[in-house]
Parts: sequence; structure tokens; C-alpha cells
Amino acid sequence: MPRRYDPERRQRIIDAAIRVVGAKGIAGLSHRTAAAEADVPLGSTTYHFKTLDELLVAALRQANEGFAKVVAGRGGLEDPRTDLAAELAGWMGEWLAGDRTGVELEYELYLAALRRPALRPVAAEWAEGVAELLSRRTDPVTARALVAVVDGICLQVLLTGVPYDEAYAREVLGRVVAGASESGVRESGVRESGVRE
Repeated sequence: MPRRYDPERRQRIIDAAIRVVGAKGIAGLSHRTAAAEADVPLGSTTYHFKTLDELLVAALRQANEGFAKVVAGRGGLEDPRTDLAAELAGWMGEWLAGDRTGVELEYELYLAALRRPALRPVAAEWAEGVAELLSRRTDPVTARALVAVVDGICLQVLLTGVPYDEAYAREVLGRVVAGASESGVRESGVRESGVRE
């Protein structure tokens, strides 16, 4: 019997892997569990993803798109008059208020990079991508600091179960942005006078 052409099979396997990780954690994901969840033969998963790490990379890439969609949907970074701290706090609020399972899954995959080196480049892509977006409004060091604060606040919310506090996030992020502005003013004063304060 000839093999049926199924152009969506690879995507169905990725979606199935995400559902398995969401339900059972990364430890519950295997080629076999992904195949069962996707309702495809086991050989299909190994055909499209030779190793479990390849499947996890594809799942993490897709999960990363969730935050990117929130960022793109809001579009506040394009306007220089937008309060950067408030915009970031709003992003987090919208992201955390959405499908919580998806956010938890994204962080579970993200943190799996600690033990699975194959995932590290994809995890780094996310952080670098967000920092690049933020660099349009601030310097690269501050952009990376803001990404670290966003990560930290989101992890605290996920791990403690405490509701997201947008005002707190805005305050903390605002301090990072203000600190960068003050540092820039001090540095320009040093450059102009040639003397350190």
C-alpha cells in the first residue's frame, strides 16, 4: 500500500509533543508518546525528528512564538513616546493572562536547556530577539537587563502561584530604565569634561 501524503504530519507531531510536555512534563515526552498523541505511526516521529532533542528544539521554537505574538500584537515599541516600562509590564500581563499552560510549557522547555545543550541556542534566540527589540528604545546592556527582569518576574509568578502584579513589574522595570538614563547622563558628562565624578 503506498504511503499517504501528509504534509501536516510534522506539525501535528510538534503540536502533540507540546501537549505531552504540558500534561506530563519533559520527562513524559518520548517518540512513542508523541506518536500516540499525534495519532501517527512511531516511525513518523523518528523520520521527522531523529532524536528527542530535535523534537524538543522544534517544540521550543514554536512555544517561543507565543511571546513574540504578544509583542507584535501590542506594537508599543514603535512609538518613542510609549513608556517602555509600562509597555513591558503590559506585555507580561497579557502573556501571563493568556493560556497559562502555554506559558508554563515555554518556561519548562526554556529551562530544559540547562540539561540539554541542543536547546540552548533556541533559548538564547528568544532572549536575544527580545533584547534586540528593546535595543530600539535603549542601549544593548539595558535591553539585556530588562529581558533578565522580565524572565525573573515571570518565573516568580509561575513558581509561586502569586497573581501577576503589573504595577510592581512596571516599577521594577522603570527603575532599570531610569538607571540606564542616569548612567548615560553621567557618562556623557565624564566624556565632555574628561574627568570622572
